[in-house]
Amino acid sequence: MSMKDIIRKIENDPHNRQFTQLGIKPLFTMSPEAKILIIGQAPGLKAQESKQLFNDPSGDILREWLGMNRELFYDSNLIAILPMDFYYPGKTKSGDKPPRSFFAKQWHPYLIEQMPNIEITLLVGRYAQAHYISDFTNLTNTVKHYQDYLPQYFPLVHPSPRNFRWHAKNPWFKQEVIPHLQKLIYTIVT
Repeated sequence: MSMKDIIRKIENDPHNRQFTQLGIKPLFTMSPEAKILIIGQAPGLKAQESKQLFNDPSGDILREWLGMNRELFYDSNLIAILPMDFYYPGKTKSGDKPPRSFFAKQWHPYLIEQMPNIEITLLVGRYAQAHYISDFTNLTNTVKHYQDYLPQYFPLVHPSPRNFRWHAKNPWFKQEVIPHLQKLIYTIVT
């Protein structure tokens, strides 16, 4: 199935009708040459409006963790980004709604199949980890034991600035995990 066929099927899926009718396109980035796959939550409102994933403070933090500038992150065929849902799910009292639970299961396999050169998949946040890691129990435990999931997956906490409490409780993340992540990314990029 071609990329155009996949996109057409996503847009025509009855579950996505409300977005398609508003002219909202599914938001993801991919390339057959991609070596790094980032699987995150669902696009935020800013991302949906700008049509660019991680185009917000969370993206700034993620790029810092990766040791990567905006140009390399966005303007290369090196990185693919598949959120757990390709549409902004809306708001709740405490933040954005979670991605729709069926979405990744339905659409990710078709897209991942189009990217044979992926060397590492970064699982950003609880939703991605719960979907892709069969023994997932909780985010902190999974991220702390990230080496157990290599070389296929590298689990990360979501880079939202609102996670400052989690970072304060888990200083090992920036001290131990981020340097290993940057070294791995550098190896793939060079």
